Amino acid sequence: MNRRNFLRVLTAACATGAGISRAQESGMASRGVKPQPRGKLSGLPFHAHFTDVAAHAGLRAPVIYGPPDRMDYILESMGCGVAFLDYDNDGWLDIFLLSGTRREGPVEGATNRLYKNNRDGTFTDVTEKAGLTRQGWACGVTIGDYNNDGFDDIFISGWPQNTLYRNNGDGTFTDVTEKAGLLHAGNRWGTGCTWVDYDRDGRLDLFVSNYLVFDFDKIPPTGKDPRCDYKGVPVNCGPRGLIPERPMLYHNNGDGTFTDVTAHSGVGSVPPGFGLTAVAADLDGDGWQEIYVACDSTPSLLFHNRGDGTFAELGLQSGLAVNEDGSEQAGMGIAIGDFDLDGRLDALKTHFAEDTVALYRNTGHLGFDDVTMRSGLGVETRYVSWGDGIVDLDNDGLPDLFWVTGSVFPEVERKHPEFPHKSPRVLFRNLGNGRFEELLEEAGAAIAEPHASRGVAFGDFDNDGDLDILIMNMNEPPSLLRNDVSGSGHWLKVKLVGTRSNQSAIGAVVTLSYSGHKQAQAVMAASSYLSSGDRRLHFGLGAAEAADLEIAWPNGTRETFKGAPSNHLITIKEGSGIVARERFGS
Repeated sequence: MNRRNFLRVLTAACATGAGISRAQESGMASRGVKPQPRGKLSGLPFHAHFTDVAAHAGLRAPVIYGPPDRMDYILESMGCGVAFLDYDNDGWLDIFLLSGTRREGPVEGATNRLYKNNRDGTFTDVTEKAGLTRQGWACGVTIGDYNNDGFDDIFISGWPQNTLYRNNGDGTFTDVTEKAGLLHAGNRWGTGCTWVDYDRDGRLDLFVSNYLVFDFDKIPPTGKDPRCDYKGVPVNCGPRGLIPERPMLYHNNGDGTFTDVTAHSGVGSVPPGFGLTAVAADLDGDGWQEIYVACDSTPSLLFHNRGDGTFAELGLQSGLAVNEDGSEQAGMGIAIGDFDLDGRLDALKTHFAEDTVALYRNTGHLGFDDVTMRSGLGVETRYVSWGDGIVDLDNDGLPDLFWVTGSVFPEVERKHPEFPHKSPRVLFRNLGNGRFEELLEEAGAAIAEPHASRGVAFGDFDNDGDLDILIMNMNEPPSLLRNDVSGSGHWLKVKLVGTRSNQSAIGAVVTLSYSGHKQAQAVMAASSYLSSGDRRLHFGLGAAEAADLEIAWPNGTRETFKGAPSNHLITIKEGSGIVARERFGS
């Protein structure tokens, strides 16, 4: 970024922190970007094909989030995340769906839902039995074993309170929010959340980003404030013009309780911003996890872990705060992966309509370059974009890019049909030379199907050796996109179990070497948009029949393994090596 752009962004950040009145600007950041011309497709076959099997699988209940035909308040428009998890440790991914409600609530059927995997392509709703029935405005979810008892626990962010559920290990959960010290005074809108062992003591700490100060009685609904409009159509107010919030960091005390260390850690020293998705990963390879927060209409935040219990906010210096023009964007979702196979973790951040997503290439030493335009992603600017992933969908060894879309202003479509409320999913195939091409029809009708979607989770729910996709749709049943990969591409899955590190191994980085490539993946507790995916890392290998692994464990130690066979799930226990091999697939 040149000095002029740096100063411009810094000035904008300060102005936002002070609060921008709606008379000056309203809505999310949209830069009016025109798409790049589309070139001719490569013509290469794409071996992944997606079918929405949600109804057949038993996922038929709609996810209630605000009114079905309008969005009077920004809270109703933001939606929520989803999660793949194995809550009962049977080796099959279960599904956890968040839910909102409606202002006039309670609303019949509006509850978070837990679905148990029946191992035959179907799921059973076990919400009531599990003790997870709850109605309210849930937003984000992060999955991890915070008490190291061998069972994954669930933390949910939302308005007006967050919730921590302890997994009892018998198929049930207990709300321990108050006991854990995580209840807060008054109302607060928690959004992005992630488990992170920031001090490497073997216990999962908790980071929560907060969006803005919200009160139904103090914010005018759609049509009541003439300054809140989009394309000449009255819409809900915010985020600009509303009061932004700071994130929070909680330290795990090891006795089931947490201590607020926001101020001591330096996390609380940043100016307030409109924080959404939060992810934690070791982005500079020094063995300590950073925390990256997508911010809506304000520069995004990167908390660099100093290794002494404190963080320095280096978003602008790293290149991850803004785009290559120095402009803040409407940051929604964050994906972390290694798209260029150089062994470093890159990032993909989604944004508003009439703008591009941002693809950041990791250049080392906590430096990132925005390569969005040169990679070919600039052809797509039509949609409001949300949950995303850097994931190898066709097992060719080259991670692809996927994200979902959907408007926050359903009223606009009536006057401007070019801005539809429901819009398709977006898939860019990795061509292997730093460039991508958008596939509109080649991956199946489920990709082109329009929905107003938000959260996304990636995981292999049917244990057939490819990545499936779980999607939250506003006021509709979720989508479960079953992936059926053809061709001869091999794969390898890696499940890590910590001993000296936290049992979930959250924070570990696995680097796989195969066919002259080196691909890094991080074990994460949250990503995409307010969501949590399969913690079994999935690597497509292409033609390679074996791979070498290097593991950087969260506590700083490293282990290597040679010649891991393809088409297997291998389980590695810290200090004990490979403790299980399982071959499965179609």
